Amino acid sequence: MSRVLVRSFGVSLDGFAAGPDQSLEHPLGVRGVELVDWFFPTRVWQRMQGQGEGETGVDNRIAELGFAEVGAWILGRNMFGPVRGPWPDESWRGWWGEEPPYHVPVFVLTHHARAPLAMQGGTTFHFVTGGIGEALARAKEAAGGRDVRIGGGTSTVRQYLQAGLIDELHLALRPVLMGRGEALFQGLDLPVLGYVCERQEPGERATHVFLRRRA
Repeated sequence: MSRVLVRSFGVSLDGFAAGPDQSLEHPLGVRGVELVDWFFPTRVWQRMQGQGEGETGVDNRIAELGFAEVGAWILGRNMFGPVRGPWPDESWRGWWGEEPPYHVPVFVLTHHARAPLAMQGGTTFHFVTGGIGEALARAKEAAGGRDVRIGGGTSTVRQYLQAGLIDELHLALRPVLMGRGEALFQGLDLPVLGYVCERQEPGERATHVFLRRRA
């Protein structure tokens, strides 16, 4: 049975999961790259980029788990690109080049319809205008019993948390203070929503915290 997971989601000590002012130059917002700096040295990332072997410590082991048994992804529109409002055309094809790292169907939340976009390596982006419930139903069907990973951004994770639809949440807690940006937990009462902290594990560049929704 499909689980709904958040994996490798970088968060600052003061609770921000993205920086402010996303743009083409700052896909994760200003200073947002500091939240994912733990991921870049790992073997997972280095091999993905064709840049060598990378490191094989705790951070890499946990990063590898984030891709295991994932049959579909869900992304907010800002995770697909910086374009706002109606699509002016279909020239924007994502941040990742012609072969995105997903290799499975990806369902992008948007208010504006767009035809599916098939990319190299098995990734097809499907643009969903019916909200988080429709996206999850379609992702579960596409996953065929494997897990569905919610890839972000912050608003998307918050919506699924508020609806109690995330089974497990892995936060990569980074030792940085952002001061401003997109706050992950603002207005969310996680214990009331049924979430508990299951475990934590220190890595080389992040502390990995795992939350679980009680049955």
